[in-house]
Amino acid sequence: MISTMAQNKKTREATVFFLGIILTGCLIQAAGWIKGDRIVFPGVFEILKAFFRLLLDGRTWSKILVTLKHLVVSLFFSSLIGITVGVAEGRSAFLRTLLKPLMILLRSIPMVIMVVVIMVMTKYERVPVIATSLFLIPLISEATCEGYLSLDKSLLDVYRLESDFSFNVFRSVHLPLMAGYLKQAYISAVGMGMKLVVSTEYLVQTKNSLGKAIHSSSYFNEYQDIYAYALVMIMLVLLVSELPVLIGKISSRIKK
Repeated sequence: MISTMAQNKKTREATVFFLGIILTGCLIQAAGWIKGDRIVFPGVFEILKAFFRLLLDGRTWSKILVTLKHLVVSLFFSSLIGITVGVAEGRSAFLRTLLKPLMILLRSIPMVIMVVVIMVMTKYERVPVIATSLFLIPLISEATCEGYLSLDKSLLDVYRLESDFSFNVFRSVHLPLMAGYLKQAYISAVGMGMKLVVSTEYLVQTKNSLGKAIHSSSYFNEYQDIYAYALVMIMLVLLVSELPVLIGKISSRIKK
C-alpha cells in the first residue's frame, strides 16, 4: 500500500515537472510574439532542434566534460572546506561570530568583482574552480553549522563517554545525523555551482567549455543554441543531483 502511494506520488511529480517544461516553452514562445523578435526568442521547435543537434555533436560532450570537471572539483573543495568550517563554527560560538563577516562577504560580493580579483591573482584556467568554490563555501558551512547545532545533545553525551571528538566519531555519528541539512545544501550547491561555473567560464573565456560556447553563440546571434545549452545545463544539474541518490539505492539493493 505504501509503495503504491509512493509510486503514485512520483508519477504525479513527474507529470507536474513535464507540465512545467511545457509552461516554460510557452513563455519563451509568448515572449517572442510580444517582442516580435524571432532571433532573440526563437521558437520552441528551433530550440529543441538545436538541443538534439548539439547532443549529437562530439565537441559538445568535450565541452560538457570540461564544465562538469570544474563543477565536481569545485563541489569537492567547497564541501571539504565548508564542512570543516561548519563543524568548527558549530563547536565554537566564538569562531562562529568571528567568521560571520567573512561568510557574509563571500555570499554578497558580486561575482564579477570576485572573478576579476582571482584573475589577477592566479591563472585563468583556475578561476572557474576557485571562484565557484569560494561562493559555495558559505552555503555548505552554514548548513553544516545548523546541522551540528541541531544534534541531539543527549545522544552526543553517550558517545563522549566512550571517546573524544575524532574523525571516526564525526563520520559515524555526526555526519549521518546532519545528512538532511547537507543533502539540501548539496542540491542547492549543484544548481548554483553550475550557474557560477558557466558564468565564470564565460567571463574568462575558458577554452573548450560551455561558457565559451555560449559566448561564441551570442557573438554570432545563435540564440537557439544559447537556449539549447541552457537545457544541457539543466540536464547536467539533474544528473549530478540525482546520481548520488541512485547510487545509494543500487548499493542498498545489492546489500539486501
